[in-house]
Amino acid sequence: MSSSGLSPLASRLWPLASGLWPLTSCTTLPPVRSFNVETSEGDNATHVKLSGDLDLSTAKRAEEAIEQAERSGHPTVVVDLRGLSFMDSTGLRVIVSADKRARRSNKRVVIVQGPAPVRRVFEITRLDERLDIVDAPEQIEAS
Repeated sequence: MSSSGLSPLASRLWPLASGLWPLTSCTTLPPVRSFNVETSEGDNATHVKLSGDLDLSTAKRAEEAIEQAERSGHPTVVVDLRGLSFMDSTGLRVIVSADKRARRSNKRVVIVQGPAPVRRVFEITRLDERLDIVDAPEQIEAS
């Protein structure tokens, strides 16, 4: 320690760091993107349409909507990801968990794939090979 009470490294960096405080300008973070869930009933399926960012902050809402759709009594739950702009691993967990629950109860979860950044998450993890994924709701066959 130097006589000023700072370590040698801190003594060298202090003149640089002291020029930063007080901050004369402030960088603002980008606004939080919205997230929306819409649920609708079809003849043989309940549709859950997700839009916005599916991440840690919104996964609970998505999971609750999907679980509610599972309780509707229809044999199929369709999770439409076309409106998503982003999905992280937390969102992926929501989808995989729904698929696992459906398989255990002899039901079906069909994913309508989202835009390229969302599809990429499924491709990287190779879940696109395991999950029931379609390009459009019209491609869903009755089970």
